[in-house]
Amino acid sequence: MRRLLPDPAETTVAEQIATLEPGRDVGESRPRVLMNFAATVDGRATIDGRSGPIGSRADMETLQRLRTRVDAVMIGAGTMRAERYGRMVPDPDYRAYREASGLEHDPLAILISNRLELPWDAGLFTEGEGAALIHTASDQDPPETATAVEVVRHEGSVDLERALESLRRERGIRSVLCEGGPTLHGELQARGLVDELFLTIAPMLAGREERSILSNPLPGVIGLELAWLLESGGELFARYRVGGSA
Repeated sequence: MRRLLPDPAETTVAEQIATLEPGRDVGESRPRVLMNFAATVDGRATIDGRSGPIGSRADMETLQRLRTRVDAVMIGAGTMRAERYGRMVPDPDYRAYREASGLEHDPLAILISNRLELPWDAGLFTEGEGAALIHTASDQDPPETATAVEVVRHEGSVDLERALESLRRERGIRSVLCEGGPTLHGELQARGLVDELFLTIAPMLAGREERSILSNPLPGVIGLELAWLLESGGELFARYRVGGSA
């Protein structure tokens, strides 16, 4: 892997991600929110409804290593249904790295699901590792699961500001990695709740009707500041600060 910006040099995914300290200098109102996406050159975030076909091994390593630097991972219900998540950090070496960094062995899994329509047979719920926190507007109760599940109720629809505020003030969560999908990403961006965007640009064209990394309009143009740009096998890895935030 090559670092193209800010200072060109040979590097690795591990070296780059190890420099991140998303939990440092966080305010009291909400956690720092990192967004991660992979997209094709023509801006598609899925192929046949899934993100998996877009990313390479380097992209998957980037995702897994990003999970080693945060307190929690946030997922929308649609992404959970499509990708059927298992344990957030399946690699024991990565879990050991988290613990050596002062974090829990698994990040808290946060799911945003207005209707509580989730794949309860997915590994995240059946493997019995880590814990899941579901923010929902449904009055239904989840089924019994091997993994510990807690539900937070909202009126009408999930209030993302309230959800993040409660994570920070009531649970001490300092950093959240959001992995989408496009609807959740758009809602977070529209409310000014994203601090950084990690975007993998795969060297391919989807050439079809697929979702982009944003599936709803924004109230205005949001500026991005490029913090780094990496390249591996024609794939680009960009880290942006949203609105030029530090």
